[in-house]
Amino acid sequence: MKSLTTAPNLPAPPRPTQAPAPSATGRERIASLLQRHGAFAVLVALVLVSTFVFPSFGTLDNAQNVAVQASFIAVVALGMTLVIITGGIDLSVGSVFALGGVLAAWASQYGFWAALLLPLVVCGAIGTLNGLLIARAGMAPFIVTLATLLGARGLLLALTHEGATTYLVPRDSAFAELGQGTLGGFGYPVLVALALFAVGGVVLQRTSFGQSLFAVGGSADAATLMGLPVARTRVLVYLLSGLLAGFAGALNAARLSSGVTIIGSGMELDAIAAVVIGGTLLTGGAGSVSGTLWGVLLLAVIQNLINQIGSLNSSYQSVVSGGFLIVVVVAQRYLARARRT
Repeated sequence: MKSLTTAPNLPAPPRPTQAPAPSATGRERIASLLQRHGAFAVLVALVLVSTFVFPSFGTLDNAQNVAVQASFIAVVALGMTLVIITGGIDLSVGSVFALGGVLAAWASQYGFWAALLLPLVVCGAIGTLNGLLIARAGMAPFIVTLATLLGARGLLLALTHEGATTYLVPRDSAFAELGQGTLGGFGYPVLVALALFAVGGVVLQRTSFGQSLFAVGGSADAATLMGLPVARTRVLVYLLSGLLAGFAGALNAARLSSGVTIIGSGMELDAIAAVVIGGTLLTGGAGSVSGTLWGVLLLAVIQNLINQIGSLNSSYQSVVSGGFLIVVVVAQRYLARARRT
């Protein structure tokens, strides 16, 4: 009978090691931070340098002036941010801004609430029309908002008899106080703009509606498969854009005590520039209201510096803003590629 022999104790084969979960590299983290907070970093650096170069730049009076001038475009850019995050565009905000100012100035003779509500109703209706044509009829945002740009400007000219009539806001009215009053040294328009940005930040980051904006901008088809109300979301963002543009126009009319007919031209481009400079992607799906605020302030500081130099006129602000916008768009593409790789 054969004896059974045991096999010698051999070392167990090494177990295959599981690959560690992929993590963001340092390069990816830096690219992400620059894309989200680059405008803020440039703004801080520009303010610090300008304070040393121009002694009058760092004064409280100048800071108050910059803040007030930036508050109106900031309110418009807030609505533009929501639209662009969904992958849309709104070219009508400049004309809607001017129309809101004229309507508010005309209605101010009937009291505070008339001056405030009339531009909101009319401009909100224009925004709703934009949203319905884009979301329900499937029309291109560029074409629709270009048409309402012309329509709002035409309505403005009709109300003012081709610009010959300027409606004035009573200087002792509560509506004028809304645009000219101050609290803590800063005008009410600045405080209103900051409050709106705070609400916008909470809505965008902490609510299901805000998350729907990112989903729709990232992929409308995927958002539809997820059961999100894509069409309703788009209608709402254009409604909000019209409301905010009209409200900004009303604030401006209260500030100037009149409904100026020649303002608002090109404001839509300034708003888009501020949004893109703030890190919001024109393709949609990514962005923040805080970045838009830094973009608005950065453009306002550039304009103020041009005024500080004195030898340059205001047209150079458009040149600088355009060049800066090109640099930001190129940088965004590079940073997005760096995050993917």
